[in-house]
Amino acid sequence: MPPKFKRHLNDDDVTGSVKSERRNLLEDDSDEEEDFFLRGPSGPRFGPRNDKIKHVQNQVDEVIDVMQENITKVIERGERLDELQDKSESLSDNATAFSNRSKQLRRQMWWRGCKVKAIMALVAVFLLLVIIILIVVKYRT
Repeated sequence: MPPKFKRHLNDDDVTGSVKSERRNLLEDDSDEEEDFFLRGPSGPRFGPRNDKIKHVQNQVDEVIDVMQENITKVIERGERLDELQDKSESLSDNATAFSNRSKQLRRQMWWRGCKVKAIMALVAVFLLLVIIILIVVKYRT
């Protein structure tokens, strides 16, 4: 990098050309520095190294994209797992309720069967009593 300020022994040369040269050097240096800090290392002075940097930057960008996709997939998977857990809890609750209701229904049906058997037994006993009474009355007379 050329020096920003030059010392001249001749006062006549200092007046016009040195001032404009100083200004040009300051403007040129500040533009390069601003370009470097704003846009990163680019331009002809970096040459093949710039290609390597771009290649590495592209790889980093690809890795970032893949990681962002992976993170979104993990979040979606977590949401699906939460939904699946909710559904399984709901199914478990429904299974428990079904089991309780089926036990209750089985008891009701057992009692109903017992009632039918008891009624049939009473009818049979009543018929037997009627037949026995008729036979006893017929033989007594």
